[in-house]
Amino acid sequence: MPRVDGVDDAKDARPEDDTRSAPPPPLPPLPLSPSPPLPETRPAVPLPARSDHPTSPASSTGPTGPTGPAGSAQVRRGRSSLSVRLGGLLSGSAPLPPLSRPRWLRRLPHVVICLIAVVVAIGGIDELSGSYRLGVEFGLLAGVAQGVALVLALWRPFPAWWLSLSGTFIAAVAARSNMTDMVPPGPNWPWIGPTIASHALILFLLALRMPARVALGVLAVTGLVTALVQGILGGGPYSGTGVLAVSVFAVAVLLGTALRGSREARTQLVEQEHLTAEERSRRTLLEERNRIARELHDVVAHHMSVISIQAQVAPHLVDNPSDELKENLDGIRQNALEALTELRRVLGVLRSENPDDAYGLGAGTGAAPDAPQPTLDRIDALVENTRAAGLAVTTEITGEQLPLPPGVELSAYRIVQEALSNALRHAPGSVVRVELTHFPRGLQIRVVNSSPSRPAPPSPGAGHGLLGMRERAMMLGGTLMAMETACGGFTVAAFLPRSAATASRTPRPDDSTGRNGPPDPTGDTS
Repeated sequence: MPRVDGVDDAKDARPEDDTRSAPPPPLPPLPLSPSPPLPETRPAVPLPARSDHPTSPASSTGPTGPTGPAGSAQVRRGRSSLSVRLGGLLSGSAPLPPLSRPRWLRRLPHVVICLIAVVVAIGGIDELSGSYRLGVEFGLLAGVAQGVALVLALWRPFPAWWLSLSGTFIAAVAARSNMTDMVPPGPNWPWIGPTIASHALILFLLALRMPARVALGVLAVTGLVTALVQGILGGGPYSGTGVLAVSVFAVAVLLGTALRGSREARTQLVEQEHLTAEERSRRTLLEERNRIARELHDVVAHHMSVISIQAQVAPHLVDNPSDELKENLDGIRQNALEALTELRRVLGVLRSENPDDAYGLGAGTGAAPDAPQPTLDRIDALVENTRAAGLAVTTEITGEQLPLPPGVELSAYRIVQEALSNALRHAPGSVVRVELTHFPRGLQIRVVNSSPSRPAPPSPGAGHGLLGMRERAMMLGGTLMAMETACGGFTVAAFLPRSAATASRTPRPDDSTGRNGPPDPTGDTS
């Protein structure tokens, strides 16, 4: 560098002239993370740096260079991915799980493999010490290594494979110098019987718990090492066992991979069945809500029709009604007619899926949409039809029968109808008792059947009955309980509040199964 006499001269000097006249400075070691580029203008004497030398091959620090921020990020990502993969290989997967049943044989595979490991270690020590003439110490070390590798494969199959392959390779190479003066055909080399059995079991356990590509890669490396030792290195007189060993290893890997694929397929099938069951339950719930909505739309449409008619008749019931009154009543009537039109459209959409069975009660003739919705006045006819089907049904109605909203009467009728249908389907020959108890706060329903007198035939139903009853009770703010009785029968108990205000004061049970039973309809909380 040129000599700088003062600070002022250093400020006037150009950095590019200094760096061109100076010899190339030694390159510093590559940092793990890139340092930020130096500023273009510097108040002091420029120091030699890697980024100041224009001709240095390592001077590229741009964002796209191999040593820039983007390149270093790629390197870090590559190292991270490689370390994750190596960590997964070294740790393997979960330990070999025990048998699910029978319970007293849960650890049988582990015990069997440990016993095989002991046999392999003893056999390996004997053959390596005698046939290979490696001495007791070396033979003991190599034989024990094979046994330990087999036991380790229960928890860490990949390190166990490395240990088994390395031990076999070292023993085979060490035995080459001892086989020169042996009489043909010589010992089995480079694999002996105990090591073939041990390595095959290790590969089988590895293929059971690691992906197929890893198992095939491990098999390929084992084959290459065997070909290197037997085909290239060679030795004295020996009986080659490389082809036999690799064939046995291939069978073990293929068997383990097939079993792993079968296990994964079963797991996926169970998961798919679980998802299908959830989807079926969700669809069943939507179907029941759709069915309830179809029925309630008729009730709402009836009320809207009554509102329209009353708004049309109201002006004629007053002497000299004012124009404002006529205008307001006419607006009420028009809004009611528009709402009625929209309700009919929605009801048509809900019924369009199955026009012959508009209410989801079974195949019909198409006349159901024109029939009025059932109420509690038709309970007697429902009971008579059930008796005609072969069930002994008794009814008991108690309490003051106050008027109930149409929705409550419809839901009560459907709950009784579904309970009787379930008794007819699942408890043939039983005795059924229907109890309707009227309270000031609502209606309590109890349908109890005794145990069946004969086995029930297979039911063609979809099993939506209890779900539909619960949905109806919850829609009104009520509760429903369905449970078996001590004598083998079944009980369905529900409480339907008279109004929404009553439902808001009604305590709800912990869940929809009615575990705590229907609330006290009298309102007594003591």
